[in-house]
Amino acid sequence: MLRITQLKLPLDHSESMIRTAILNRLGISAEELVTYTIFRQGHDARRRDAISLIYTLDIETTNEQEILTRFKDDPNISITPDVTYHFVAQAAKDTTTRPIIIGTGPCGLFAGLILAQMGFRPIILERGKQVRERTKDTFGLWRKGVFNPESNVQFGEGGAGTFSDGKLYTQIKDPNHYGRKVLNEFVKAGAPAEILYVSKPHIGTFKLVSVVEQMRAAIESLGGEIRFQSRVDEIDIDKGRVRGVLLASGEIIPANHIVLAVGHSARDTFKMLYEQGVYIEAKPFSIGFRIEHPQSLIDACRFGSHAGHPMLGAADYKLVHHCRNGRSVYSFCMCPGGTVVAATSETGHVVTNGMSQYSRNERNANSGIVVGVTPDDYLGHPLAGIAFQRRLEANAFKLGGENYAAPGQLVGDFLLNRPSSVFGKVYPSYTPAVQLCDLSSSLPDYAIAAIREAIPAFDKKIKGFAMADAVLTAVETRTSSPIRIKRNEYYQSLNIKGLYPAGEGAGYAGGILSAAVDGIKVAEALALNMLSTEK
Repeated sequence: MLRITQLKLPLDHSESMIRTAILNRLGISAEELVTYTIFRQGHDARRRDAISLIYTLDIETTNEQEILTRFKDDPNISITPDVTYHFVAQAAKDTTTRPIIIGTGPCGLFAGLILAQMGFRPIILERGKQVRERTKDTFGLWRKGVFNPESNVQFGEGGAGTFSDGKLYTQIKDPNHYGRKVLNEFVKAGAPAEILYVSKPHIGTFKLVSVVEQMRAAIESLGGEIRFQSRVDEIDIDKGRVRGVLLASGEIIPANHIVLAVGHSARDTFKMLYEQGVYIEAKPFSIGFRIEHPQSLIDACRFGSHAGHPMLGAADYKLVHHCRNGRSVYSFCMCPGGTVVAATSETGHVVTNGMSQYSRNERNANSGIVVGVTPDDYLGHPLAGIAFQRRLEANAFKLGGENYAAPGQLVGDFLLNRPSSVFGKVYPSYTPAVQLCDLSSSLPDYAIAAIREAIPAFDKKIKGFAMADAVLTAVETRTSSPIRIKRNEYYQSLNIKGLYPAGEGAGYAGGILSAAVDGIKVAEALALNMLSTEK
């Protein structure tokens, strides 16, 4: 098949117009076009008065070679690449060794699924609950202020990505098309088929719940085992090699291969690993606020008169500003038509994050407005970044009234350095509540100064971004893991054989898709290692 990229069509077009565009682009007759499929569909909104759709199409014709010869110098016409996933190994039928995976976020689920599909029957351990039980506990915090430290936005089946916008795009390099394998498995598990071709696919929280359940069923049908409420309190390490795990219940499970896919908030696990001598180093992350605007304002700024068009959906944005004090401020995890959510994993702390449903039809748009920090900002041992996060989160808990309400401030008041006392046109979506105050003490002075400089700069790109009634809520601290558990070229820990640090928690991913891809890579490395050691 042939692939055509960068095929531009008007926002309102018919199926016949796509066919005509193909014929014109290739210079062929209708009889020579057998069929086509849409591989990617995006939009170009740089000119609000002339928004167009941009297609990547896979074409079957009767004269493929002639077309390739004619367009040999055209970078937008080529052979369609093979994106089929090919397994690297297959377990022996008589194998009795079973790998352990710690965590059921995107990384752990896909590591488990790939290993199960290869016949290795993994044991997957999750400290939290099954996704529907976990959803009840999470809503218990949002609606009643009742917090469960083992079952929340961060801990439980599906990982932190379950309560997010469900974004499925990434900027990682993916020459082996692992991302396509991830999307195909999601669709197989019930996700909308459109995630295979839209340029910025997302699923949304409620759909993710059933997708995660179907993936669990697939793993179990292949001989895998998933144990919930099974917190790992210790890794059994003997002479630089893993031998198994000790659960909080006291049970010991032997294993020579352990995937560590615990997510970016498993702070007690990081401490345990550090104390057991696993090599860990501090890494940069970001801190800041959530900001909320009317979604209609963002739509109008991005799409003009086309705002609300069904082919465009709710508008998003991506912003960055380099400040005079040397800091960079950027938008993070933008959630069109979404809500700001309570995302703490520890008692007496407040953490904010963003979430959208598949429909993205809530009244507000929100995103993180965050400032980069490095280990130089929290000097100390490799876990010092965790202590730094905790101080900010405990302070936010205090500023919010010590009842899991988030401290908040109107943007106009924040820019003028005065406390807020009453909401304006924008009402915050965070629950259980937002307590208006002065946020100037919620972050380090350099971060406050940087955000105050960045918001007016962002307003020049999105008119109304600095609207006085827009709402800031504090604090956003879980943008990425504050540590990296370094690994070698075989995806194992630098100093502990058989331990495979993976995903966001280990510092090797950022988001659902990249974490899932990392899970696949680690599963492949583990499988090959298991086969080589069993020979």
